[in-house]
Amino acid sequence: MLIRISLIIAILAGLAVGTLNIIKVKEKITTLYSERDSEKQQKEQAQSELAETKRTLDKTTADLKLTKQTLDTTTEERDRAQADLAATTKRAEKLTEDLNKTRGERDTAQQELAAYAVTGVKPGEIISMRNSFKGLQDDLAAMKDENKVLGSKIKKLNNELAIYKTPEYIVPLPPNLRGKVLVTDPKWNFVVVNIGEEQGVLEHGELLVNRDGRLVAKVKVRSVQKDRAIANVLPGWQLGDVMEGDQVIPAHPAS
Repeated sequence: MLIRISLIIAILAGLAVGTLNIIKVKEKITTLYSERDSEKQQKEQAQSELAETKRTLDKTTADLKLTKQTLDTTTEERDRAQADLAATTKRAEKLTEDLNKTRGERDTAQQELAAYAVTGVKPGEIISMRNSFKGLQDDLAAMKDENKVLGSKIKKLNNELAIYKTPEYIVPLPPNLRGKVLVTDPKWNFVVVNIGEEQGVLEHGELLVNRDGRLVAKVKVRSVQKDRAIANVLPGWQLGDVMEGDQVIPAHPAS
């Protein structure tokens, strides 16, 4: 009888231990499933972040390539403009030399005109020299105008090149630049001023808007025409409503 009871107790103990082991194994399996799902989620998140990083890298690479192409094009245009300016300057110097020579010949001819019979210079030759002198004067004036245009183009290209190389570059404007607001649009925060390329205004240059000596706003030039410019009001710099007739001066005058 005692043996039977002991056997029953041993069987019950074994069942209890087995049940306990099953519970522990189940908990461990549940933990393993949870860890597996967590690792899978982390892996999927890492793969998603990797894909997003690759897309961002590809876009940055494309933007960098486009910026480099633009920079190379701007540099080439600047170099061509400088070469054209050098050639035009050389031609202008030659025309000046010819003009001075012709002026000397004209002056000599005029001095000798009184002694025309003695010198043997014919009236037709004097007229020819005068016409030549006038033509050289016209050519020199045209060369000076062309030099002015090329100089303005080189300045604009140098400004664009500096901005491409250094986005934080501060564009200097002529220190004596003065103008006024012609049109203002509060809804879109832009103004039109009566100064432009001929007065030395450059894109990305900044202007201070003032009224009766009081600062009203700061604007940044976005588009430049011959004698007009369009500028946007800079956020944080609008201290009052910009009005037609307000005065504008350079925020960063060239030294």
